[in-house]
Amino acid sequence: MQGLKEVLEEHTIVVEDPLLRRGFTAVPNLLFVLKGLSHGARLTYVLLLKYAWQEGSCFPGVDRLARDLGVERKSVMRYTRELKNKGLISVKRRGLGKTNVYHINRLEAEVVSKLKSHG
Repeated sequence: MQGLKEVLEEHTIVVEDPLLRRGFTAVPNLLFVLKGLSHGARLTYVLLLKYAWQEGSCFPGVDRLARDLGVERKSVMRYTRELKNKGLISVKRRGLGKTNVYHINRLEAEVVSKLKSHG
C-alpha cells in the first residue's frame, strides 16, 4: 500500500526547484480566449497581475515592465494601449518621473462576450 506522499506525488505536480516555490501568478482563463490581443499584451496583463498580487504596494514603471518582459519601452506602451483599448485596464498618468497607476478593470458580461467573439 502506498503512503500519502506517494499518492499525492502520483496525482499532482511536485515543484522541486526552490526558486519556483517563490510564488505563482494566477491567470484568468478569459485571457486565453480573448480575440485580438497580441501575445505581448497578454503577458503584460499577467505581469500587471503579478505586481498587483504582491504583498504591500508595487508601482512598476514602463522601464521595469520592459526589463521584465525583455522588450523595449515602445513595446510596453503598445501592449498597454492594446489592453486599454480592449477595456482590460485603465492607466492614470501621474506626471514626469513618476510611475503610472494601473487599474485592472472589472469586465461586464457583455464586454467579455464581445471580446471573445469579435477581436
